[in-house]
Amino acid sequence: MRLAKLCLNATCAALLAVSTAGLARADMVDHLDLGSDEFNKPDFTRSQVIAAIAEAGSTGIADFSGRRLNKIDLSGLDLRRIKLQAARINGTNFAGSNLENVVLDQAWGLKSDFSGANLKGASLFATQLMDAKLPKADFSGARIAADFSRADLTGANFTGANLSADMKNQSMGLMRGVFKSSKLEGASFKDANLSRAMMEYAQLKGADLSGANLAGSEIAGADLTGADVSGANFDGADVNSARLVGLRGKDKALGLSSVKNLDRAYVD
Repeated sequence: MRLAKLCLNATCAALLAVSTAGLARADMVDHLDLGSDEFNKPDFTRSQVIAAIAEAGSTGIADFSGRRLNKIDLSGLDLRRIKLQAARINGTNFAGSNLENVVLDQAWGLKSDFSGANLKGASLFATQLMDAKLPKADFSGARIAADFSRADLTGANFTGANLSADMKNQSMGLMRGVFKSSKLEGASFKDANLSRAMMEYAQLKGADLSGANLAGSEIAGADLTGADVSGANFDGADVNSARLVGLRGKDKALGLSSVKNLDRAYVD
């Protein structure tokens, strides 16, 4: 099945990301027409997506780069042979789907649903997932420089994932994992790289941060009550107004005594 072309392809999306990189997240969204067809209408149905994957065969890739898959139901599918770079997947249902190693770079997935989805080893560079539903999603081993602001990531798995700032490629601004005001209760960041990640006001109660690299991260206002921080590196992290209460493995954490604004944090 031949995929219909859209004017907003991967190149256009990249240019959009560049033009908005200097804006704050709220300002960026304010400059976009979220009521437009690009953010709301699909060009394909569930059955057409399934047919495209079948046509690609066991070794091919169904390339939906720059395509609109907004608000369709793709839940429970094996999507490992799909490419979603710069795709429009706003409000799309991926609950329980298998997206292992899938490329989602520059995709827009506002309010999408990835509940329980498998995203192991996936690539999410400059991906927009604000207000998305991702409870218990598995991002272990993934490369992530995505915006999860206000997303529900309760119990999500980021074990061994790389969410650090990309310091070599900043043509699109500082790309890093962004979890501003995100729900991360019980999430696992075991051995993850969160260097310079943005986690302001995130809810991290009971999260597993053991062995994580949080050097230079921004966790001001975040709630880490009861989090496991054994072996975690907090060197240079900003903890202004953060709740560092009941931390497990605190005696085995690195750099906690030299974080920024420790005097302004809530510490037991």
